[in-house]
Amino acid sequence: MAYQALYRVWRPQEFADVVGQQHVTKTLQNALLQEKTSHAYLFSGPRGTGKTSAAKILAKAVNCEHAPVGEPCNECSICKGITDGSIPDVIELDAASNNGVDEIRDIRDKVKYAPNEGRYKVYIVDEVHMLSTGAFNALLKTLEEPPKHVIFILATTEPHKIPLTIISRCQRFDFKRITAQDIVGRMMHIADQSNVQYDEKAMHVIARAAEGGMRDALSLLDQAISFSQDQVSLEDALTVTGSIGQDRLTKLIRSIYQKDVAASLETIEELLQQGKDPIRLTEDLILYSRDLLLYKTAPDLEESMERVLSDDEFKELAEMIHKDQLYSYIEILNKTQQEMKFTNHARTYLEVAAIKLSHAQKQTDTAGAGESSDLQALIQRVQQLEGELKQLKLEGVKMGPPVEAAAAPVKKTSRGTKDFKAPAGRIQEVLKNATKDDITQIKNRWGDMLESMNRQQLRSLTALLNEAEPVAASADAFVLKFKYEIHCKMAMENNKLVESMPFILQELTGTHYSIIGVPEDQWLDIREEFIQHQGQTDESGDEGEKKEDPLIAEARKLVGSDLLDIQD
Repeated sequence: MAYQALYRVWRPQEFADVVGQQHVTKTLQNALLQEKTSHAYLFSGPRGTGKTSAAKILAKAVNCEHAPVGEPCNECSICKGITDGSIPDVIELDAASNNGVDEIRDIRDKVKYAPNEGRYKVYIVDEVHMLSTGAFNALLKTLEEPPKHVIFILATTEPHKIPLTIISRCQRFDFKRITAQDIVGRMMHIADQSNVQYDEKAMHVIARAAEGGMRDALSLLDQAISFSQDQVSLEDALTVTGSIGQDRLTKLIRSIYQKDVAASLETIEELLQQGKDPIRLTEDLILYSRDLLLYKTAPDLEESMERVLSDDEFKELAEMIHKDQLYSYIEILNKTQQEMKFTNHARTYLEVAAIKLSHAQKQTDTAGAGESSDLQALIQRVQQLEGELKQLKLEGVKMGPPVEAAAAPVKKTSRGTKDFKAPAGRIQEVLKNATKDDITQIKNRWGDMLESMNRQQLRSLTALLNEAEPVAASADAFVLKFKYEIHCKMAMENNKLVESMPFILQELTGTHYSIIGVPEDQWLDIREEFIQHQGQTDESGDEGEKKEDPLIAEARKLVGSDLLDIQD
C-alpha cells in the first residue's frame, strides 16, 4: 500500500483525539447523549485545528448503531462505512470548487429524500465562505427549516465572510489555535506509536513552527522523519523548520548586552550564511526578548514561554539584563520588522538593529546612572534638612507662621485672571492721527491676512481673531477691537501673534503697522473720552473758529468729508 502522510494516518476518529478543543467536544458529547443535536452547525477557526475531523466524528456519532453515545464506536458497519466513505448518507462538499447556485439547488432538491442506511443525512460543507451570494440565498431557506433527518455542518476559516442570516441559523463553535504543549504531547504519542526515535527539544521546535495547527505540525514531523537518519534530532528540526537554535539566540543577545557589536554581527553573518531568513531571525529575537521579560517578571509562568526552554544559560541571561533594556530591545526589533516588509535589503536593517540595540543598552546604563546619582543626592539633602530641623527643636526655637509669606498670595490673587488694561494713551494717539485711508486699507486686506496666517501654520492664533475687527488706524499703528476681554488678553500676551501680524500686513499693504488690542467695553469708554476731550479743545479755541459737533467730527474721521452730508 502506498505511504500515507502522518496527518492522514492519525486523523482523529473520536472526540478524545481532537487536541486542544475540549470546549467544543464536551458540548457536542453532551448534546449527543441528551439527543439534543441541532439541525445546523458552524465550525470556524484557523487551519489544521480539527474542524472537518470533528464534523466527521459528529456524523458518525449521530448515525452509530449504538446511539445515543458520546463517542462513535468505530466498530459497527455504519461507523466503518462513514470512515471509508462508502455510505452515501454523509455528503462532503468543497465550497471552494462547488460554489455556484446549481450545486446548492441540487442539495435543496435531494435533501427531502430519507437516508439510505443511517438515521440522518449529514451535509459537511467545507470552506463555506467561498459560496457565492446566490448560493447562500439558495441555501438559506433549506438551512432554516430542513427535514428532521438532515444535519448541516458548515466549516470555515473566515466566518466574517458568511452572511449573518446564515450564522444566526446555526450553532456556532469557534476552534482555537492549539497550544504548543498540546501539539508536543500529541506528536510524542504518535512518534511512540510509530516507533520513531526523537529528541524532545526537536518536538518543541516543530510545535512552535506549526503556529497552532496540528496538521502543519504533523506535516513538519513527517518531513523531519524523512530528513533524519535514525533519530529526529534538534538540528534536524531546526533545518526542516528554518528555525534558529536557542543557543545561537542566547549568544546573540549576550553579545548585544555586552556591547560587543563585532561578535553580534559575526553571529548574524553565520546564521544568514546557513540560509536563515532575516525577517524570521528578527521575529525569533522578539520572542526571545519577550520570554526573557516574562521570566524576569513572572518566573512561575514557564509554560507561557513561546520561544525558549528555561535552561541555565537562559536564566543567567535573564538575571543580567534589566527590564528597561528588554523593553528597548522589543521596541527596536518590532520597528525593524515592520520596516523589513517594505525593503529588499532586510539583512541591512537587521545589522543596523543589532548596532542600535547595543547603543540603546549604553543609553539605558547612562540614564540609570544619572537617575541613581540624582536620587542619592536627594536622599542626602533630605537627611541634612532633617538634621537641621532636629537641631532647631533642641535649641527651643519656636517656629512662627510666616506672616509675610502668607500675605503675599493675597496680593497676587487680588486681581482677576481675566483683567486686561488697554493702553488708553496709545489708543487716543492713534485716534488723534487716524485717517480714513489707513483704516480702509487694513480692512480691505484683513481677510487676506487671516488666510495668510492659516497658510503659515498659525491657525490656532487665527482663532483668537474671529471676533476681532480693526476700528481705527494711523500711519504707523492700528487699534484692534476684541469682543471678549479674555481673547484680547490672550492675543496681546502671545508674542508670536503680536510679532507676525505686522509683518504679514506689511507684505499685503506695504506699510508697517503696530497692533494695539482693546476689549469692546474699554474701546467704547476710550472713544467717548476722546470725543469729549476733542469737544473741550474746540470750546477753548479761537472765537472766530466755529465749534463742530463731536459726533460729526467722529463721523468725518470714520468716513471722510467727501461722503459726509451734514444737514441742520
